[in-house]
Amino acid sequence: MRTIWQSLLFAAGLAASIGHASASETRARQILDRFEHANQWRDHVLVAAHRAGSMQAGKTLYPENSIAAVEGSIAMGAEIVEVDIRRSKDGEFVVMHDSWLDRTTNCKGEAATYTVAELKRCRLVIEGTGAVTNETVSTLREMLTATRDKILINLDNKLDVQALPGMIAVARDLGMADQVIVKENLWNQQRIDSVKRALARTGGGFQFMPIIADDAVHDAAFAEQVGKAFSPGAIELINWRAGAETLTETGGPLFSTRMRAVSVRGGWHIWANTYAIVNKPGGFLSGGRGDELAVQASLPAETYGFWAERGATIIQTDEPKAAIGWLAANGFRVPYADDARPAEPANTASIN
Repeated sequence: MRTIWQSLLFAAGLAASIGHASASETRARQILDRFEHANQWRDHVLVAAHRAGSMQAGKTLYPENSIAAVEGSIAMGAEIVEVDIRRSKDGEFVVMHDSWLDRTTNCKGEAATYTVAELKRCRLVIEGTGAVTNETVSTLREMLTATRDKILINLDNKLDVQALPGMIAVARDLGMADQVIVKENLWNQQRIDSVKRALARTGGGFQFMPIIADDAVHDAAFAEQVGKAFSPGAIELINWRAGAETLTETGGPLFSTRMRAVSVRGGWHIWANTYAIVNKPGGFLSGGRGDELAVQASLPAETYGFWAERGATIIQTDEPKAAIGWLAANGFRVPYADDARPAEPANTASIN
């Protein structure tokens, strides 16, 4: 059952805005409206596809961080795709999670030792099976172009904070800065100040999302401080899993009643993560209540429902189709103006 605060906000805010979105608006513009106006959309949980959304039902269908995965996430109705950004030998931003190529491509060695032209000769592989596809390593520019007007894109900076202005410059050159979300971990005032200095060089026009984890922060006062410093559309909250066998009963210190009140006063979304971390217990970023519990154990209410009831209005997941399906069936999704969408492609990535 939805919480009282969600229902009150829904009545007061959503009624004033629903129907205003025109079918002629781009899908990205409609999503951005919901991202920027959290208090009007507390009854809708946005879904972010981790590493572009490569999995369904525990099976990897697409190479991670691939344009094929992005297209699949767009087709199923996800609002955000998260991709990882590194730099090639010749200084161009490329989409790659690891610093090395061995796990995700048929090439070997450090990505930073390859030029873009050399990276283009590598082929992305399906993790688990190792099947080589026709997908190549994408540049940031290519990945942004694939998302234009369709979906928001969260750039996970695998470099340092000083790289953010360059990434935003690429998006701005394409006229797409407003579709971009960038994020950085924050844990004290000194870190807030250093990130603010870096962002001051970007020129604005994009979304900045702070990340706060409960290994360093234990109350909502810091989130309120962060909200005042950055006026974000969302703050990513992490509930570290304390033990291999324990499932959180409360969401940890950050997913508190006070945090929900602070998010409403600040007008920002609470972002929760349910995706898996390699070689870590299930739900490592979500108190044990991750995609494994939702999909493999068939307990989506104990995952997506649990976090939605604790105020999360954005969930980042490796299983966007499962999350969207459960949230929609249980009243946590509000249709968009253009929800007569083409059917999701039946094919997966092409394999050599």
